[in-house]
Amino acid sequence: MSNVEDRPVEQDVCSADAAVADEPELEALHPRDVPLGGPRAMRVRRVLPNRDRRMVGAWCFADSYGPDDITGRAGMQVPPHPHIGLQTVTWLLEGEVLHRDGLGSRALVRPGDLSLMTAGPGIAHSEQSPPDHSPVLHGAQLWVALPEAARATAPAYEFHTGLPRLDVPGADVTVFVGGLGGVESPAGVHSPLVGAALHVSADVRLPLDPGFEHAVLVLSAELTVEGREVPAGDMLYLGRGRTGLALSAGRPAHALLLGGEPFAEDLVMWWNFVGRTHDDIVEARADWERHRPGGRDAPRFAPVTGYDGPALPAPALPNARLKARGRYHRH
Repeated sequence: MSNVEDRPVEQDVCSADAAVADEPELEALHPRDVPLGGPRAMRVRRVLPNRDRRMVGAWCFADSYGPDDITGRAGMQVPPHPHIGLQTVTWLLEGEVLHRDGLGSRALVRPGDLSLMTAGPGIAHSEQSPPDHSPVLHGAQLWVALPEAARATAPAYEFHTGLPRLDVPGADVTVFVGGLGGVESPAGVHSPLVGAALHVSADVRLPLDPGFEHAVLVLSAELTVEGREVPAGDMLYLGRGRTGLALSAGRPAHALLLGGEPFAEDLVMWWNFVGRTHDDIVEARADWERHRPGGRDAPRFAPVTGYDGPALPAPALPNARLKARGRYHRH
């Protein structure tokens, strides 16, 4: 997934430890509608980073899309584009996404599969609906920021099926990243984290780690989260210190539970890059622009083979220096 916003949501600099006592117990985060990927862009709902809250644990980016009828249409078509300093997570409710990357990975992602790519210092990938795709596309794309100790981790790709499930009456809970209620995902992560897909059909209570902050991203129908109705595309931030989560659905609803230890490092997030300084971003952008014509001059981003079309160009950098910012904007 490519962040096509030239100037994504920014906040004032704030350390991860600031304003802990001032954080609301519940905070509604509303998405904005943005185009995804080049001239054939589809529209997505982007809820992270948000105006006041950039992150939930190490989760620093969250798009949801659909359900979209793509009968007779190309569907998702995101050309090769670069990433640094993060992991990408693809999760589908309906449809398929074909993943290719500079490592030579090729995977057709279907509902219930986990596509997890670790960028480390740099990787490029493409995502597209295959030619014989299903009529409906519905899912989410997420990023996890890598902590400083893992930023030099070699690029990697993982594809998991048959992910573990948590036995909860009234809900189907698949743990795709991290752990929840004693159930652990096999996916490789670099900070204490949880990502779980929820299919809720009744009144449910889920166990939570009180050391984590959590949020619920609703993907379909209205879901009642801790007594609040949350529409599709919205996220409800839950704060931290909770040992349980109450959910209720009048009709079956899909959502994602995201959480983790509050991220302690300030980040520079620009386009598809997560760095620590302005110079990190400048260098990555220059490497990508050298790569795009043929890939020989910038081994940092190995070419994505098999995609029929040009790679995405990087947008122009802003005139001002990019600043590292914290996870939360204190008013």
